[in-house]
Amino acid sequence: MLYDIRQVTTYSYAIPVPFARQALRLLPVDRPGQRVVAADLSIRPGPTERTDSLDFFGNRITTVAFSFPHDELTLETRARVLVETDPLPDPDRTPPFEQIRRLALAVADLSARSPVQFLFPSRLVAIDDAIGDYVAESFPEGTPILEGAFELTKRIKADFRYDSAATDVTTLPATAFAQKAGVCQDFAHVMIAGLRTIGLPAAYVSGFLRTEPPPGQPRLEGADATHAWVAVWCGREAGWIGLDPTNGVAARDDHVVLAIGRDYADAAPVDGVIVTSGDHSLDVAVDVVPVES
Repeated sequence: MLYDIRQVTTYSYAIPVPFARQALRLLPVDRPGQRVVAADLSIRPGPTERTDSLDFFGNRITTVAFSFPHDELTLETRARVLVETDPLPDPDRTPPFEQIRRLALAVADLSARSPVQFLFPSRLVAIDDAIGDYVAESFPEGTPILEGAFELTKRIKADFRYDSAATDVTTLPATAFAQKAGVCQDFAHVMIAGLRTIGLPAAYVSGFLRTEPPPGQPRLEGADATHAWVAVWCGREAGWIGLDPTNGVAARDDHVVLAIGRDYADAAPVDGVIVTSGDHSLDVAVDVVPVES
């Protein structure tokens, strides 16, 4: 699918902000199964400084600084992205999860896509025995990795309530798991925490969902803002497979990747420091419109 994407993020400050420095992950990059035809990020007001680079995980980061008072900040992403995902492997033909656990620990590669980068606790995702016990129910002895991971994806969809008022961006996986409610970030963090607890590599993926579903199909949860899902390492042959626990589906042509990391902290669309003593409000609007098949 070829998509036109538009995201407008607006921060409104109660008191003018005299200085700010922020890292923006708002531009998609080329990845396996995804090609960026064009992409642009406009920033209003114009920053005093702006640099563009790639981080360790290959995400594009725009670093900006503002050294003058401003009471509003508008970030507008426009992109055209072609998504061409490969067919999913047959889940019951993927390696047993015990083998994946052994292979991941034996990997000597330390590159950004190495499974070893996504095996251990990270800034927002701790090892959690309660979540691990829940996840282990999807992995009886000898279960193929993708079969178990997909079953877990559907269980989280069934067992958790999508509720934007139940959590905020600082909520940790243990809290979201205890109340069985939250948003896509929480569901992804819970799934990642559980998989890592039982020794399986799992990455956090942020991105977009198409806002116009195919005829006869329901609209996916999370399509009005940036979305989050999980990538699970299924061995050297199958590689990384995206799974969306918010919607109980595999991440396919409806999903456009924006950033990848160990958790939300590595993939946050906006991060940084502002100097202010007042409150602020945030508004995010996203459109992902198919152009053609």
